[in-house]
Amino acid sequence: MPRSIIIDTDPGQDDALALLLALGSPEIEVLGITAVAGNVPLALTSRNARVVCELAGRTDVTVCAGADRPLLRSLVTAEHVHGKTGLDGADLPEPTMALSPRHGVDFIIETLMTRPSGTITLCPLGPLTNIALALMREPRIAPRIKEIVLMGGGCFEGGNITPAAEFNIFVDPHAAKAVFASGVPITMAPLDVTHKALTTRPRVDKIRAIGSKVSEAAVGWLDFFERFDVQKYGSEGGPLHDPCVIAWLIKPELFSGRSCNVEIETEAELTQGMTVIDWWGVTERPKNAFVLGDIDADGYFDLIARAIGRL
Repeated sequence: MPRSIIIDTDPGQDDALALLLALGSPEIEVLGITAVAGNVPLALTSRNARVVCELAGRTDVTVCAGADRPLLRSLVTAEHVHGKTGLDGADLPEPTMALSPRHGVDFIIETLMTRPSGTITLCPLGPLTNIALALMREPRIAPRIKEIVLMGGGCFEGGNITPAAEFNIFVDPHAAKAVFASGVPITMAPLDVTHKALTTRPRVDKIRAIGSKVSEAAVGWLDFFERFDVQKYGSEGGPLHDPCVIAWLIKPELFSGRSCNVEIETEAELTQGMTVIDWWGVTERPKNAFVLGDIDADGYFDLIARAIGRL
């Protein structure tokens, strides 16, 4: 039986690849997509989610706009990485499918309250604002969530937007703090694992060889997206972060990790948004997340290529 998920996202080229992986995998049932402000403002993230759905031929998927700003901070965006639209790199038409009139937070709450308890996984790929708002507005959803699988944070890799903080957590650290304190089972894909999932030429060429409209767009996004990280890190390719969330659900044997305590820094000036991960178990704080640490990157990109080939 397919895994039923809600994807909460701020597309972003890597978010777009995560959406394609989910929409092209029979192991996954996408109940809906909720957009959040992050990589670019909400008007663009809600647009971009629909662009990807139309590219994938999945106009049946509900797309809702959610929070347009973090809980307590001003919005920080990442056009310097993703381009002015958030999906620069592929020339695709404006979406024609309608945005749902429901607010994304309402959609999350209503879906969790009406579906059988313990059957829905939340998959946040951006700032955790929508998830935190849903938990605050309707606390009864917490025990009904099967699991939260998210991309965000870092341990030994540090941060990518500040020396200490990864972008998704930095944008709304107060939301992240609420989510990690919620008691919901969490699996976390931090920079430590995503930085091992590099868009090397052979891996991207496998997607290019599919020769479809979907693969052409995916390669355009990857080529655009990687330029920033290749220059930044001097690596062979750029890290493909967000599809790790979906790949974990489909094929967890591609990953390894361990249960840890994860706390979110919200006050300190230099380390705001830092995920303090007790990887070595040096505290007695309770373990509240399974933190991914390693990946079979070739198997990961093969999984993505197979999904794109189905679309």
